Amino acid sequence: MAYVNNIRMFLRVYELGSMSAAARDQRTSPAVASSRIADLERHLGVRLFNRTTRALHATEHGKLFYDGASKILDAIEEAEAKVMVATQSPRGTLFVAAPLGVGRRFIAPLVPEFKALYPEIDVRLRLSDRIIDVTGEGLDLCFHLGPLQDSELKVRVVADCPRILCASPDYIARRGMPETGDDLLTQTHDCLNLRFPGAQEFQWTLETEKGPRKFEISGPFESDDGDVLTGWALNGSGIILKPIFEIAEHLASGTLVPVAQRTPPLPTQLVCLSPSRRLRDPKVQLFAEFMVRNCREKLAKLHESYVLPA
Repeated sequence: MAYVNNIRMFLRVYELGSMSAAARDQRTSPAVASSRIADLERHLGVRLFNRTTRALHATEHGKLFYDGASKILDAIEEAEAKVMVATQSPRGTLFVAAPLGVGRRFIAPLVPEFKALYPEIDVRLRLSDRIIDVTGEGLDLCFHLGPLQDSELKVRVVADCPRILCASPDYIARRGMPETGDDLLTQTHDCLNLRFPGAQEFQWTLETEKGPRKFEISGPFESDDGDVLTGWALNGSGIILKPIFEIAEHLASGTLVPVAQRTPPLPTQLVCLSPSRRLRDPKVQLFAEFMVRNCREKLAKLHESYVLPA
């Protein structure tokens, strides 16, 4: 397996462009990563990377080797997958990412249940609201909430997710009730926005009589954690735009109330993304099917607990 591990390390160094990043990805040290690349270079009799103190770049030999090495690893993983299917004993480690709200409410609570069903599969879950590079970060699966950029990833829709604009009764008492998106601007309401490195837009798209329209909202606070925004809204700091599943309990209790109902936000989608070749792996298939099925059930129950205003 040493040669296979060396190839796997080479692929991650090539894809991530960094020895230390590849080491972190493979859960080892930079020294081990460097040693594996050196072993591979000695075996092949060529230099695969040019290294400087600031950068690492693949040589022409490295670029040539990458295509063949990718096919080798794909073939090994496919063969292993067939054996796992035949023996009905999926095993290995899954690397999964999800948005903070989705991960905390749905994915993380279900991981122990999945582990109980498949004790030979380990799960490494990473939660973040930032944009995730699924292939570059070596992930098997990524749950994504919101519009998708064009990609070669396989997409499986988990559920449509209605969204709502809301604020606390205390905020409405102090600042008044906005009826439309225009009121958010003309009445200079405090809008609490989700912002993070790599975000593509900082507007709220609302449904108007003339169709969808983007509103350039502003406010005193912003965060890259959606749950932080909910906390600020609950204490009366402003208006938030949220998927209903994240705040259903607050809407049901009245601690948050709908605003600007004449121009509601467009719904969004929760999807499951995976590199095409990963889907051949039984453990990836099992995890995806388990999570999609259970997330759909939980989302349906949450949405039933709060009916959108007519």
